[in-house]
Amino acid sequence: MPDFRFESPDRGSEDLDIFDILAMIGGLCMFLLGMRLMSTNLEQCAGRKMSALLLKFAGTPIRGFLFGMMVTVVIQSSSATTAMVVGFVSAGMLTLQQSFGIVLGANVGTTITAWIISLSGIDSDVVWIRFLKPTSFTPVLALIGIVLVIFSKRRKRNEIGMVLLGFAVLMFGISAMSGAVSGLSESEGFASAMTAFTNPVLGVLVGTGLTAIIQSSSASVGILQALSVTGKITFGIAVPVILGQNFGACVTAMIASIGAPRDAKRAALIHLTFNLIFKTAVVLLFYLAVAVFALPILSQATSITDIALIHTLINLAAALLALPFSKPLIKLTGLVTRGKRGKNEDSPFRSLDDHMLTTPELALANCENVVKEMAEKAVDCMHKAIGILFSYDAQTAQKIREQEDLIDQYEDHAGSYLIKISAQPINEKAGAEAAMLLRLIGDFERISDHSVNLVESAEEIRDKNIKFSSDARKELAVLEQAVDDILALTLKSFLENSGEDAELVEPLEQVIDLCRERIRLNHTIRLQKSECTLEHGFVLSDILTNLERVSDHCSNIAGCILETRHDEMDMHRYLSAVRTQSETYQSAYAGYAEKYFIPASQAGTPAGVAEGKN
Repeated sequence: MPDFRFESPDRGSEDLDIFDILAMIGGLCMFLLGMRLMSTNLEQCAGRKMSALLLKFAGTPIRGFLFGMMVTVVIQSSSATTAMVVGFVSAGMLTLQQSFGIVLGANVGTTITAWIISLSGIDSDVVWIRFLKPTSFTPVLALIGIVLVIFSKRRKRNEIGMVLLGFAVLMFGISAMSGAVSGLSESEGFASAMTAFTNPVLGVLVGTGLTAIIQSSSASVGILQALSVTGKITFGIAVPVILGQNFGACVTAMIASIGAPRDAKRAALIHLTFNLIFKTAVVLLFYLAVAVFALPILSQATSITDIALIHTLINLAAALLALPFSKPLIKLTGLVTRGKRGKNEDSPFRSLDDHMLTTPELALANCENVVKEMAEKAVDCMHKAIGILFSYDAQTAQKIREQEDLIDQYEDHAGSYLIKISAQPINEKAGAEAAMLLRLIGDFERISDHSVNLVESAEEIRDKNIKFSSDARKELAVLEQAVDDILALTLKSFLENSGEDAELVEPLEQVIDLCRERIRLNHTIRLQKSECTLEHGFVLSDILTNLERVSDHCSNIAGCILETRHDEMDMHRYLSAVRTQSETYQSAYAGYAEKYFIPASQAGTPAGVAEGKN
């Protein structure tokens, strides 16, 4: 298998020329692009599942450490993991104690990237060992990736293809950088420049600055590995630079904590203090051991594998050293970030935190949970309103109005947040889900509005002492039961994402329409017989209109669920077809028509309605 590295010409002791510099810049850009493609698509492919597992199992610092390490290995970005943790704490989904172990695990998990890059240093004549070298297997991965991206229409396969392409681009960038700087091994100018970095303070500053700029410690370590092919990167240079790279990795979490609640700031500060205190302690112990035992290691040149090993040992040793000190470190961050709890920390909308937008699919999952709470409250509002329609209770009426105001707030917060999520780079499935939720919150909010309208009708009945006939009360009781049932069915289909339940909503909505028309016709007949008055008719019309519109909103909600499950199904065409062709619809319709049958008035009504025909 040919080696696809950029090779520089033999220049002896000459420094880089303009073409080498351009090749190095191009290699760096390819490397950073590969890192971004790989981590972004890995996060989209597995981030939501990994995040769910992390939240489920991060009960203790040790378990958090293991799962934090696993998540970071999977999504290939400690910055993304720590930013995610800040968002979790900000949204109230994680405690500080739980976040501590995850942060430590993320720092260890990020070292896997350096080990993957170190495979490029494999040199052997044995065929199967040579295939372990990235320059050997990367072209195969690139070929598989491009086939998946071009020829597969499935989202998951496209994401996997982009992960493979990202890895190929990353390794190609490393090879390009290594080839561009390889000629510097004999350069006196480069050797002189490198001696300046033997000053540990300068090395820390350079590592910190580089990582802060490119926002990835894995990428900055990869750059250092590329430079190591020159043979001028000694242990005395590599150790402080890698320490600085770990400091620079804290920038992402600190930025993510800006404007966040107090505990989220403390989570970001835990990450920073862990790096400053424990990783510095590990490096100081290393220098102390070198001094005590007079080890000549500081002047020895490093290899790509050596840098991966240094990176791992610093992070792993610091994590093991810090694990027993979780409580003191959390107390320390509490002293630095003193203050009262934020006014929104107990809000039902706390999980709709802007810091969670760094992981849009997880933010969408949080928003879906909030919309589910909204749906339950809206349905509860309507159940209460139906309950007091003819037995008015002032306290219940007040609760309904207060709950309706809260549901309005749910709509405002969830709607604004869904728009923010839609502006993020999300896949088609997540985009369709966000669009569905935007439509649903409007329907659930309108259901709560109709509950207040029914309260006003109940108050009018009480204030005017309106007495409905026994027949009218019986008819309304049947309609109220049908509306209660369609609300319960709609809520169940939404909470459980059940297409089977959603398909049963439309036939019931049609029967409710028939019930409303039957009640109106029967009222007209009673009015002609002077059994009811026009005043009764006005109130009855308001009640029927609100109940019928509630069923319409239920139909809209069920339709949204079915559209999402069937990938942009045309609901108008679906409904016209299902009413005439679906045995499920016909069977459900017949059952509902029999259950909620309202007999015709003795004066008679049109035959179609009397028989309950659609």
